[in-house]
Amino acid sequence: MSVTAEAAALLVRARELLADNPVLDGHNDLPWALREQVSYDLDLRDIARDQSAHLHTDIPRLRAGGVGGQFWSVYVRTDLTGDSAVSACLEQIDVVRQLAARYPDDLRLVRTADELQDARAEGRIASLMGAEGGHSVNNSLATLRALYELGVRYMTLTHNDNIDWADSATDEPRHGGLTRFGEEVVREMNRLGMLVDLSHVAPSTMRDALRVSEAPVLFSHSSARAVCDHPRNIPDDVLESLSGNGGVAMATFVPKFVLPAAVVWTEAADENMRAHGLHPLDGSEEGMRVQQAYERDHPRPVADASTVADHLDHMREVAGIDHIGIGGDFDGTAFVPAQLEDVAGYPNLIAELLGRHWSEADLAKLTWHNAVRVLRDAEAVSGELRGRRGPSIATIGQLDG
Repeated sequence: MSVTAEAAALLVRARELLADNPVLDGHNDLPWALREQVSYDLDLRDIARDQSAHLHTDIPRLRAGGVGGQFWSVYVRTDLTGDSAVSACLEQIDVVRQLAARYPDDLRLVRTADELQDARAEGRIASLMGAEGGHSVNNSLATLRALYELGVRYMTLTHNDNIDWADSATDEPRHGGLTRFGEEVVREMNRLGMLVDLSHVAPSTMRDALRVSEAPVLFSHSSARAVCDHPRNIPDDVLESLSGNGGVAMATFVPKFVLPAAVVWTEAADENMRAHGLHPLDGSEEGMRVQQAYERDHPRPVADASTVADHLDHMREVAGIDHIGIGGDFDGTAFVPAQLEDVAGYPNLIAELLGRHWSEADLAKLTWHNAVRVLRDAEAVSGELRGRRGPSIATIGQLDG
């Protein structure tokens, strides 16, 4: 069989596997892209139709990519603080709910592992929500509980900057991990059944959260630091600890996190954005034009499906097959790998892993079963904890002074 014929056969097998065991992706920033590009005017970004000129995500490409479930990030940038951050998070939640209501034949808003399975059986894409950044709760456990009641099923403890109770991976250490209030946040998330997401946090915060958490944790979009030494990635000792905790690390596709050569290039691209008066994560039409112009003048190192597969090979070896998943971060990054240009690209990654002799049973765990299991396990821990203790009324002032 020729190389081309073999690749085609692997892609057919990948699509067949995804038909039975679809991708449950840990992180997609479509809600923020809708905010930045069209101020949530869904008529201007009708995702029932091809939006490849503007977005990485639409329903036809989700279907083509074999996506059966998606954690939609209800992300809030860290320059929004206090009540402004809470309001912006609520607006993000609102647009996810609008999307589910607008496209009921394709999307179903779900809150539990059982509902995930029901949506899959119905042929709909299970839609969950994850709040990206603990600043979204404004140091309030009551606000955390309100987000849970609205359907948020994980919270990333930090984004790119430290918050009052936790250190970020990409900021100067301030707390040495979690403060006492940060530990209480983790305990309250366990009680609620909200997954503790450790993407974006400092290794000290990861280790503190793993020490405190009574439920499995999640890395919604992080890869292996041993493969690409970027602070957003997961050190091996933390990956090793997931087997004892029961958590899942979901490999991301962001080139600067997976390809060492892309790290320096991205730093220069970020500086170019600042020079144009834009935030490096600006996802507006203007921001994308500036990024694309920079890329034309400064060709970037290109990751591809094999780059991501290298991370997954390492993560499987260190954490174990029961503790890995996929979190692409589509619509949250200006640059994407070749073969993984949008949400239709997942079959290319699965084909690459099939070519590396991953078994279909292992791939089914990677794409679907591990993520469903970690949510179900968090629900079970919540049921037990709610029988032992009520809602925490602790404040950051009481615990951290």
